[in-house]
Amino acid sequence: MLFSSVVSATMNVAVITDPTGKDPNGCAAGSQSFASNMFQSTFIFSQEHKMALLSGGEGTSDVRVTAIISALTQLQNNGTPSEVVSVAQNYEGIRLMAVNPTQGIAVGGDFEVYVITVDNNSTVKVQAASGGIATVPAGTKGAIIHLRNSEGNPKAGTADTVRLQTAMNIGKMIRDGYPATTIVAEAFGEVARDSGEDHGGGAINLVSGVTTGDMFTPEQLNDTGYEMEQPYSKVSSSGWSVGYPEADNYQVSPVDGSPLTVVYAYEALGNAITVSDDNPSVSTYGSDEKGISEATTSVVNYAVRRNGYDPVKIAQSINKAIDSGSIIGVEYVDSSDINVKENIKAVGVYYTPTANGRSSPSWDLPLDSSIFDILGNIQSVIGILLILLALFRSTLIKSFFRRR
Repeated sequence: MLFSSVVSATMNVAVITDPTGKDPNGCAAGSQSFASNMFQSTFIFSQEHKMALLSGGEGTSDVRVTAIISALTQLQNNGTPSEVVSVAQNYEGIRLMAVNPTQGIAVGGDFEVYVITVDNNSTVKVQAASGGIATVPAGTKGAIIHLRNSEGNPKAGTADTVRLQTAMNIGKMIRDGYPATTIVAEAFGEVARDSGEDHGGGAINLVSGVTTGDMFTPEQLNDTGYEMEQPYSKVSSSGWSVGYPEADNYQVSPVDGSPLTVVYAYEALGNAITVSDDNPSVSTYGSDEKGISEATTSVVNYAVRRNGYDPVKIAQSINKAIDSGSIIGVEYVDSSDINVKENIKAVGVYYTPTANGRSSPSWDLPLDSSIFDILGNIQSVIGILLILLALFRSTLIKSFFRRR
């Protein structure tokens, strides 16, 4: 059994740009911190209730788990965001934030936030709130951002200023028509750069039900996650990509010589949770090779842009990438290995590892298509476990945290 140290998310943010719930990118939320073990403090998402629950605060981890369980009871009883987070006031030092695309946003317990609302006349209001319960009402475009500085952060003392500045920028972006997924990503970047609360963490698109999964979480317990203001990968226009630190060795694509563009972690976060006809959410299964998830995502995105959600064409593109060495350590795929959910812009790729290409035992994935239908989206086993670990975080299979 592995034990982790106490951790607290110091930045929680939730944004609604379409309170009707119809825009596939109209509601998003996420968490990050300077602290370690951010997988404990990202989010819990109920597909049935379209609600995300974000946690944090300065209370102990045991108290936080108890508060989360109490909040989940309210959620299962069809509680509103305000009702769900109201339980936080019963637990010293605990903060809970809940968001639903059509029911609004609420934060309860111990917090320092700005509440942002944008009315139909494009008037932006930014109001400070601390303690008790603060809300963005149902049917309102708006956001809530919480930010404190972690102990030991070299940029301690910046949280008050950065919280206000980021809140103002969030309001302007809502007013100017940016989707919630983009706004959350930009908030991650600004907070990371200016306050030092920069370790992921992760984010979720509540309408489409896609998350960042394990993209930024630490590979080992009691360690920090990925720094969100840092370069994350390099990509080419033809779909080839490579993650850092290996990306330092490449200036152009080895496939066709095309130039590479640096993608920062907060930008990668936005790309991961923003869905569109030519930018699906991509999940990989069956291989834990480092970088395979990122490379597959680039290849699938390129294939979808050219040929749409055709599993045959997607499989052909992946096999070409395997031939060129862009994807390594896995066998060729065929169309039956490609699970397409066009209605939610999601693609799952099921790999078989090559005989000598693994660094850990094969996975026996206990999931079938009916589970995915219930979840409403395709995400990795790791992503599902990360959500569950917000409650059951005392044990962890270390190999699950090897970045793919």
